[in-house]
Amino acid sequence: MSGHSKWSTIKHKKGALDAKRGKLFSKLAKEITVAAKTGGGDPTTNLRLKTAILKAKSSSMPSKNIENAIKSGTGEKEGLVYTEVTYEGYGPAGIAILVECLTDNKNRTVSEVKSTFNKNGGSMGESGSVAWQFEKKGIIQIEKKEIEEEKLFDIVIEAGAEDIEVSEEGYTVKTEPSNFHSVAEIIKQKEIPTVNQEITMIAKNLVEVDEQKYESLQKLIEKLDDLDDVQSVSSNEKLN
Repeated sequence: MSGHSKWSTIKHKKGALDAKRGKLFSKLAKEITVAAKTGGGDPTTNLRLKTAILKAKSSSMPSKNIENAIKSGTGEKEGLVYTEVTYEGYGPAGIAILVECLTDNKNRTVSEVKSTFNKNGGSMGESGSVAWQFEKKGIIQIEKKEIEEEKLFDIVIEAGAEDIEVSEEGYTVKTEPSNFHSVAEIIKQKEIPTVNQEITMIAKNLVEVDEQKYESLQKLIEKLDDLDDVQSVSSNEKLN
């Protein structure tokens, strides 16, 4: 999830889910594989893997796909070796953008990311140029129809959440990464449906842009997010 609310990105993904289900599952499988490789195949002791599985299940990824991805990571099943790499850049109006990738070919990935920036009104930046503007947080998003704000606030704050952001689309519960699973678990126990759950980079401060720049930026973000090797795109814009 990202510096902006990500509600627009989520809607875009869900609206095109049938057409892009294979690509979505591939991205989820990559994250599970890398998580299992770096921390082992047991989600009870590997929080990154636990988070990846949670996200995969919320996207209706079949259990068999999840199991195969874990086995690829632990070496029980042959698979590609992925490298984690992050690219930084700027969108319209100088908005900071962080692109997190998992790839088996860094030359291909950097070429695709750079080309996407250039073709959509953005530009690649040097390492460290924008990363300092972001921090890792857990976020859980819930539609307003599911629960009243005050009731949700009481539930998640007691479980360790930092805050709740309220928008027209719904609630965004923010946590420290270390508290993410305890908050997600209490929400599950209370049977509150969620739109999205993940640990991601979000912006420390937002920069206001006008509607025209905002739309151009969303197009760039969607194009980047659509690349096979891109796992997440974070940005720091706010619609004026």
